Amino acid sequence: QVQLVESGGGLVQAGGSLRLSCAALGGTFSSYVMGWFRQAPGKEREFVAAISWSGGNTYYADSVKGRFSISRENAKNTVYLQMNSLKPEDTAVYYCAASRQWIAVGPGSYDYWGQGTQVTVSS
Repeated sequence: QVQLVESGGGLVQAGGSLRLSCAALGGTFSSYVMGWFRQAPGKEREFVAAISWSGGNTYYADSVKGRFSISRENAKNTVYLQMNSLKPEDTAVYYCAASRQWIAVGPGSYDYWGQGTQVTVSS
């Protein structure tokens, strides 16, 4: 069993930056592909980014490519999402998740989820 705890969300102006963190408790962190998803009010949960077990491979949704960067520190059991040039349409609850599959872009491919952290981008 893996417990995931996100942090780092908040309110930021358009064009600003935020760094989300997700700490994993229990399980073997390096055996999981880690992903970030987001869900805006009234919308389905959507894939944002994923990173492979060792961090050597990453994959991004087109909507965030070039602005967001996913990374991980296996020694700290933590995955990060650096978000730059934020836009109002990035406003959502952001979730981290763990999967044993690569490339895992569908929510159904992920086995464990965090509780989410709110990101609000004002215009």
